[in-house]
Amino acid sequence: MRIAIVGGTGSFGLALGQRLAAAGYDVVIGSRDADRAAEAAAGIGVAGAANADACREADLVVLATKAEAAVDTAHGLREAIRTTPVLSVAAELTFGPSGVLPTAEATSVAARIQDVLDAPVIAGLHSLAARNLGRDEPPEEDALVCGDDAEAKAIVLELAERITAGRAVDCGPLGSARALEGLTAVIVNVNKRYKAHAGVRISGIP
Repeated sequence: MRIAIVGGTGSFGLALGQRLAAAGYDVVIGSRDADRAAEAAAGIGVAGAANADACREADLVVLATKAEAAVDTAHGLREAIRTTPVLSVAAELTFGPSGVLPTAEATSVAARIQDVLDAPVIAGLHSLAARNLGRDEPPEEDALVCGDDAEAKAIVLELAERITAGRAVDCGPLGSARALEGLTAVIVNVNKRYKAHAGVRISGIP
């Protein structure tokens, strides 16, 4: 399976790309600048391309841009993505003296991306940190995934299972993405408070 990581030159995109490649996936790092993509991709031993070119040849597109750019980026790549499933990993956060909070947006980034694409959008991996993904061994964490399209969700759940030492957990419809994205703020606050690199494990699942 070929996976394009749009905005893949950032810390999360590169860590995810490295973990996916180690799991046996064919990975393409995308960037607005093809040369920058190629240079970053070479550092982790995968291919690099301009975002649109990466999307055209992919079986799954991961949107790993900054949250504030995710919807506009998706809209700009609509023709290149066509009906290829999309994984949204972005979480909008605000930073203040009291800590990190989700934004006051009523809908998730993933839902707003779904509004501008013809492709099915799945939300997930929000609780996985770049630092943990970039270690030698897969993180001892569960990966939480939600979405409305059963086939696209199955692809992402399998991916999530292969890049973690925990489980891939189906968290229901895309409407749950607002909660998953907000969980990122909770984890960031925990990590800052305890100087840790915490993740999530779900108990009680057989």
